[in-house]
Amino acid sequence: MRPLLPIEIESHTIELPRRITIGYDTLKELGRFILELIDARRVTIITGNNIIKRLGSKCEDALDSEDLVYKWLIASDTSNTTVQYLASRIDTTDLIIGFGGGKSVDVAKYIAYNLNKPFISVPTSAAHDGIASPFASIRGSNRPYSITTRMPIGILADLKIIRSSPKRLLASGCGDLLAKITAVKDWELGRDEKNEYFGTYSASLAHLSASIIMKEAKKFNDKEFIRTLVEALISSGVAAGIAGSSRPCSGSEHLFSHALEFIAPNKGFHGERCGLGTIMMANLHGLDWEVIRDTLDSVGAPTNAYQIGLSKDEIIKALILARNIRPERYTILNKIKLNEEKALDLAKRCNII
Repeated sequence: MRPLLPIEIESHTIELPRRITIGYDTLKELGRFILELIDARRVTIITGNNIIKRLGSKCEDALDSEDLVYKWLIASDTSNTTVQYLASRIDTTDLIIGFGGGKSVDVAKYIAYNLNKPFISVPTSAAHDGIASPFASIRGSNRPYSITTRMPIGILADLKIIRSSPKRLLASGCGDLLAKITAVKDWELGRDEKNEYFGTYSASLAHLSASIIMKEAKKFNDKEFIRTLVEALISSGVAAGIAGSSRPCSGSEHLFSHALEFIAPNKGFHGERCGLGTIMMANLHGLDWEVIRDTLDSVGAPTNAYQIGLSKDEIIKALILARNIRPERYTILNKIKLNEEKALDLAKRCNII
């Protein structure tokens, strides 16, 4: 067999946030943060009902202090119907803010992309790397995986707010970060077997985000771990921006998660499903899957299907379906094709079922 020649790729554009502010009680700086970043006097804030009840007045105080005009829109879900309805409610705006968890941030990001408006991410939890990535998960888009949009021009993370979110969300964020271990291995596989472009720097940055969580997981309940988690999630999103694709952050473990979302919607958070997938995909790659499992367990993330209400059949079906979610994305699931017998053996071998 002739050796593969080094691949030459077309140029790709790298988009990165212009400013990132991380700290305690930083929400009060939002108005000044905006004006130092962009000339925007009219802003649209997309959030959820619970967030506006808890933090709406504090957000308004920050905007009022700089005489900004604002409009609130409530994202009840991430469906295409909701996206289209909210977009129709925006007449004139200079900036769109996603203020809340992954749902609000994704909806705001996608609307901003479609309306060609700048976007700022103001996360209230750290459940996955969508707070900084150029990708959004929108249901009903006929793609069961994330859609490419643009990076936020700014990210303002208030650690006081994020730290007060449920521990389960923080553990989910850890699961999404550990997923970078197998995502990078899958990307290496695409490089080695399909001559796919591989970005060494972005892959290293994504892997570093996972490695730091592995190293610091024992400090999960410490105050400063929140800063580490948020910085790692942002770095992961930046890695995708540098790569020009989700390759360094999303591999076979994410395909498994997307398959589960299709087969068993609303069971488990994104990062929790990715964590389970990472355990099994690490096994297929010949990695130390047990240390990944133990790290997830140490932060309180699920390490078996039943902890998030998934059945044996749902796990098996998702493992078999996963490689068909994105046929063009070469992963370990293309090399080791799972049938029902092999999928059952894998899930049992890793104690997922």
